[in-house]
This record gives sequence, C-alpha cells and structure tokens, in this order.
Amino acid sequence: MKILYWTLGSVFLLAALIFGMQIVASERVEVVELHTRDTTGAEVTTRLWIVDDEGFQYLRSSDTSSGWSARALAATAIDLTRNGGRVSYSAHIREDKQARINELMRAKYTWGDAIIALLVGSRDGATPLELRPL
Repeated sequence: MKILYWTLGSVFLLAALIFGMQIVASERVEVVELHTRDTTGAEVTTRLWIVDDEGFQYLRSSDTSSGWSARALAATAIDLTRNGGRVSYSAHIREDKQARINELMRAKYTWGDAIIALLVGSRDGATPLELRPL
C-alpha cells in the first residue's frame, strides 16, 4: 500500500510540476488578450503571445480551423488588449512569414517557447496571423 501511495504522490507531483512549468513559461513575458465572439455572440477572451514585425502584430496558431484562431479569422473585427489599451483589428493568415514569426517568438519568449514546444509539439508548423488595425 505504501508503494501505491508513493506512486500516486509521484504522479501527482510530476503533473503539478509540468502544469506549473507551463504557466511560468507562458506568462513570464508579454501576454495579450484576444477578444473574439462565439456562435452565440458571447465574448471569448484568450491569452496569447504576440510579436511585432514591419509595423504589424502577429499571433501564432497551431490549428486555424478551431478555437480562437477560427473565430478570429471568421470575424470582420476582433479586439486585442495590449498594454492596457483595447484596439480593433482584422486577422489574416500569413504563411509566408512562418519562419520569421517563429524566429521572433523564439527570440522574445526564449526558453518559454522551447518549453511550450516540448509540451504541445513543435511550433514549426504553426500559422502566423497578421493583425491589421481597423
């Protein structure tokens, strides 16, 4: 019975450590809030990483067909809260900037980007979304 408790405790501790590491890795540098609407019209807020390049802001999505990125791409306008200000944008896929945006994300979020990639998979196939002010 002692071995069972030790094993369960170890598994719980490992899960808590991984969860904590993910939070620290993802929240230690700039995080913005993307505001989209679901099919009922309710606002959905998602916390995301962001980088700037050539006058535009970029988010990165591993799956543009679901979740926050699908809502952002389907909408004519989305809002982004950054540094306390809320601004409206339109979102556009920019696959041609994939390598550049991944490079900027790695530079800005350093080891956090590597930890998230380890936990959820490589970010090399992620799709950049360019935000254009409205």
